[in-house]
Amino acid sequence: MRGKVVRLLLVPAVLVAIVLSSCGGPTAEEAGPAELPDKIVVGCLEPLTGAHAVFGTEAKIGMEIAIRHINEAGGIQSLGGIPLELVVEDAGETADSARLGAESIISKHHPVAILGLYISRLTVAASEVTEREKVILIADALVDSVTAMGRQYLFRPAPKASQHGASAVQFVVEAAQQTGVPIERIAILNEDSSFGRSNATGAMQAALDNGLTIVYQKEYPFDIADVSSIVNEIAAAKPDVVVHCPYFMDAILFANTFRETGEIPKFIAGMGACGYTDPESIEALGETAEYYSNTYSYNPAKDTPQNRRFVEDFVAETGHIPTEAAGMNYYAMWVLKEALELSGQLHPDDPLNPDNLRDAFLQLDLTSGPAVETYPGDRITFTETGDNPYAVATILQVINGEPKVVWPFEAAETEFVFPRPDAKY
Repeated sequence: MRGKVVRLLLVPAVLVAIVLSSCGGPTAEEAGPAELPDKIVVGCLEPLTGAHAVFGTEAKIGMEIAIRHINEAGGIQSLGGIPLELVVEDAGETADSARLGAESIISKHHPVAILGLYISRLTVAASEVTEREKVILIADALVDSVTAMGRQYLFRPAPKASQHGASAVQFVVEAAQQTGVPIERIAILNEDSSFGRSNATGAMQAALDNGLTIVYQKEYPFDIADVSSIVNEIAAAKPDVVVHCPYFMDAILFANTFRETGEIPKFIAGMGACGYTDPESIEALGETAEYYSNTYSYNPAKDTPQNRRFVEDFVAETGHIPTEAAGMNYYAMWVLKEALELSGQLHPDDPLNPDNLRDAFLQLDLTSGPAVETYPGDRITFTETGDNPYAVATILQVINGEPKVVWPFEAAETEFVFPRPDAKY
């Protein structure tokens, strides 16, 4: 009896399918494309309060200007000109607040992608959520390990921290060669986060590759209050150059202590884009900021139409040139725009599906357009780990009170100053 019942129940189902087919009802293969929204929502998740708010606030402004420029240029054209809309959430300053921020922005707004975090420990925590929810995360955190966690939906256009450290060393080596000033001895200094450590690792390797002798190496607490003993130890080691990865307050503390003691080597080069050459550091240090350099993941002097437009709009809004956080997130938004365009071409039936969008990121190979015009290098593509193998850093030096791009030399807006005129040893 059970077999007969099954056969009787199947007959109506088959008849229904035949009738639907004869009446023109869609089969699975004939189903239309996924319905597209009126706006594509993008999340900004940055530290907007707490110790790192200065970075997050500038990053947010960079995103806002990018979205305005993208929408003014016609939105996502492969999707019929859909505009982008930015929604904002505070990541705070702890791993827990970043995780909660990611959960909040996703549950409330359902963004196709999130940009930001800046601080690596915040990125690691938030990426647990974005990975679980399959939301693309375009990170502006630089610690090498951020892209070594096996995250499938995380991408980082900017150069990683070890590249910043290596670039700082390479700059002083090339500057010494050009000026005929011999350097043989180097001191490497960093605050004790994974960020500082990654920078220092890159610097140490570059120093060894260039035949330099590391005469002093120190890792110190990021909230250090007195650095006089470290400055005295450096002076006793007599390095030709110091390469240093600070954050904001410790950079100011070290620069002031070098000035007060007078124990200044031939050059002090920052790495990691935190401190020394950003507008807030220059304002805090005054004349003491002169001749300090630091690495950047963005070139504010890149002479392209798109970059000039961004710098002009940013200066009009803030009164100063874009910082690294602002620049990174401006070109990151344009990278997202290009990925959305490509997803619309490769996957027209469901371009906003996270796996389709991820596929578009992995197939990007940009050598022109607004993203590249505002990028410090000339090519943007991504490996399976989410890094751009063509990423490069630039060097800014404070000259006459202004941060100026001085390296790579072919991209410089002015000539570097090396060695420091006030060097004691």
